[in-house]
Amino acid sequence: QVQLVESGGGLVQAGGSLRLSCTASGLTFADLNVGWFRQAPGKEREGVAVTNVYGTTTYADSVKGRFSISRDNAKNIQFLQMNSLKPEDTAMYYCAARTSASWCPLVGSYFTSWGQGTQVTVSS
Repeated sequence: QVQLVESGGGLVQAGGSLRLSCTASGLTFADLNVGWFRQAPGKEREGVAVTNVYGTTTYADSVKGRFSISRDNAKNIQFLQMNSLKPEDTAMYYCAARTSASWCPLVGSYFTSWGQGTQVTVSS
């Protein structure tokens, strides 16, 4: 079982950037498919981006060209770089993981481990 902890959220103006981090204990990200999801108040959870152990990444249409996933294997940290933020990006952001398989859908129910979330607020 892997434990996940997100950090890096905060308040930023529209057009700004944030980098979220997800640290893992119990397993290494090299062995995990990882996803980033978000949920705004009153809305359903939404997939943001996922990446599998081979580095194949899928982004939601709403964030393509603005968000990107990266990984620091030495520190066992996953990052979600968020640029050109918009007020509609405001949400609680969650990191999720599952032991490896090549198939890695942008679907929350696929993932078995979740972090506690970090709040991102984008002001207009």
